[in-house]
Amino acid sequence: MPLHKSAEKRLRQAARRNERNRARKKELKGVLKNMQKLIDANAAKSEVEAAYKAAVQKLDRLGVKRYIHANKASRKKAQLTKALNNYTPTVG
Repeated sequence: MPLHKSAEKRLRQAARRNERNRARKKELKGVLKNMQKLIDANAAKSEVEAAYKAAVQKLDRLGVKRYIHANKASRKKAQLTKALNNYTPTVG
């Protein structure tokens, strides 16, 4: 346990930040899984494009704000773009 008042405050701040970081990363995982789920379910191209747009926005925001590393955000965006460009929904 912290012995100084400032260390107690640091502990509280770290706990809040940790919770916030986990929430942001969980949101990101949900958005990425949603796009993959749509691709696996053979959804309409427009739905996949909407999920792609949401995922890219989330990656950009988290990369800029340093919730995730900028290179990781860029790499994930490239992977999503590749998946979208290769996606062709099959009918029947």
